[in-house]
Amino acid sequence: MKKLSILLVDDEIRLLQEIEEFLSNKKYKIYKAIKPSEAFSILDTNHIDIVILDIKLPEMSGIEVLKKIKEKYKDIEVIMVSGHGDMTTVIEAMRYGATDYFPKPFRLLDINNAISRTKRFIELNRELKDTKSNLNFLSKKLIETIGVQILGNSKGVQNLVSMMTKVARTDNTSVLILGESGTGKELVAHGIHFLSKRNKQTFYSVNCSAIPESLFESEFFGHKKGAFTGAIEDKEGWFEISDKGSLFLDEISDMPLGQQAKLLRILEERKVNKIGSRQSRSVDVRVVAASNKNLEDMANSNKFRLDLLHRLSIFVIEIPPLRERKDDIPILLDYYMKFYAKQMDSKVVSIDPEVIETLTDYNFPGNIRELKNMVERAVILCEEPVLSKDYFRLNNSVKIKNVDDPGVDNNLASDNFDLEDNVKALIIRALEKTHNNKSKAAELLNVTWQALDRRIKKYGIE
Repeated sequence: MKKLSILLVDDEIRLLQEIEEFLSNKKYKIYKAIKPSEAFSILDTNHIDIVILDIKLPEMSGIEVLKKIKEKYKDIEVIMVSGHGDMTTVIEAMRYGATDYFPKPFRLLDINNAISRTKRFIELNRELKDTKSNLNFLSKKLIETIGVQILGNSKGVQNLVSMMTKVARTDNTSVLILGESGTGKELVAHGIHFLSKRNKQTFYSVNCSAIPESLFESEFFGHKKGAFTGAIEDKEGWFEISDKGSLFLDEISDMPLGQQAKLLRILEERKVNKIGSRQSRSVDVRVVAASNKNLEDMANSNKFRLDLLHRLSIFVIEIPPLRERKDDIPILLDYYMKFYAKQMDSKVVSIDPEVIETLTDYNFPGNIRELKNMVERAVILCEEPVLSKDYFRLNNSVKIKNVDDPGVDNNLASDNFDLEDNVKALIIRALEKTHNNKSKAAELLNVTWQALDRRIKKYGIE
């Protein structure tokens, strides 16, 4: 954060000078005013981050000054200074938007502590505003280019956009996106590209599971005319196509081991050789890979190269499944209802609140993709203005199932309805059944291994 600018407003000149001297040593930029009219003149002509404001002032009270500051300069934070026994006024000041306060007489250390707390508050607010601004930018850009956007206001979405923003500021850092099927990994990859300096260049997407192994090398590196039977013309490979831009490798876990070694070499050398050519060509590509599998377990089983995993996972982004961001479900339902109603020229204009309540309790094993398909089907079937529960078909039970038996879970305490206790018990049961294999336990519990690992740490399970 840049150097803080602080305005001191107090009619005690000696006190102002003492505070100014102390804060100047802390490398803050200090302004002083002994009355409100001087303070507003400074605020009109200078950028101020924090105002330290005495409650008792000439011309008008500190509370009136606070109100005017908050009306005209919404981003400025105000710390109030109050006399002894003036708590009623302090409470009133907090109601009108003061961030903090300290009483008179005070120690200079009290001022410093109040400024430190407020500085952190300002930083968090700016981070939140940046995240919202980036989310709005991303939504517009994604709609324009691929017709979909990142939706939601949950903390999970805010953290996701914050991570995307941070890595987008770098230029060549490889990114590994982890998440269950249907969570929107390609959308996140697009978002990183649009937030980066490469946004005017090519974003090229490849599904590694859809490329036959015999064609991998040609697709990856390209080939020269006549390099092999059927090579009737020169062909650019993925890296050449996405030069200066971004290459998204989806389902990276399905890439054959032999090709993984070649990918690793390109990531390290930043050069490619076409099949049939002796000359190498430098490429400038950011590689973003994605997987819904546990690559660490695959590496331990020699099904994925550990050195490639380390190279790809310089920056890891984990997308939370929809069941861990339930606050976003009503937003997603409303968006896709309106989207498909418009696309199909449907009569549907709203969703029955009972539908929202039911689907908020639903597990969504297929995540956002499942929700989207579910709403599309419902809009097709519905010939009324309101989408009711009858048009939605759920594919799994919302109740927690027994690891051994899909029926009743007799391992959980039948008289204990504490959700946290039961979730912990179920995790322990799954780990015992799989001999502490997190990957297999996660499969049993129908969650990602990352989500399981977070819960293991949360509940302190050994």
